[in-house]
Amino acid sequence: MDFEPYIRDIENFPKPGVVFKDITPLLKDAKALTAACQTLCDMIVKHDIDKVVGVDSRGFIFAPLIASKLNAGFVPVRKKGKLPYTTISESYELEYGEDTLEIHTDAIQKGEKVLVHDDVLATGGTASAVCKLVEKLGGEVVQCNFLIHLTFLNGSNKLNGYDIKALLEY
Repeated sequence: MDFEPYIRDIENFPKPGVVFKDITPLLKDAKALTAACQTLCDMIVKHDIDKVVGVDSRGFIFAPLIASKLNAGFVPVRKKGKLPYTTISESYELEYGEDTLEIHTDAIQKGEKVLVHDDVLATGGTASAVCKLVEKLGGEVVQCNFLIHLTFLNGSNKLNGYDIKALLEY
């Protein structure tokens, strides 16, 4: 399936000069949503995944669906102050600011195989921070999956050594 028609460009969002890739047209179409989820699962190279980590907030859309198909657990990584239990954190820079992500300290056990999922790989700061959190807990990141990879922002440079897959590249 060609997913590109389901991605809408929103100019000057969230700030002037940024072209935001809006995935809501894909999400509202049942056929495209189902096909995207299946394709994301088909891109997974290793199938012995214990946990799928979804990144706040759009990573929460597909990560639990992927986890369910893989018979794996789902772990949310959230922005600072949003998780109720004991956490560890990692700060990072994004293309338009700085932020901090957190994960529960009991979310991943030492040696577990982890798939990281988010909607977009842009500058790589978010995904890199998530990988660091997983590794601090003793998990092994086996792959990073994205709906969209904005290759012109060179985010994959911050993910050297990780297997990166994306549904669409721009």
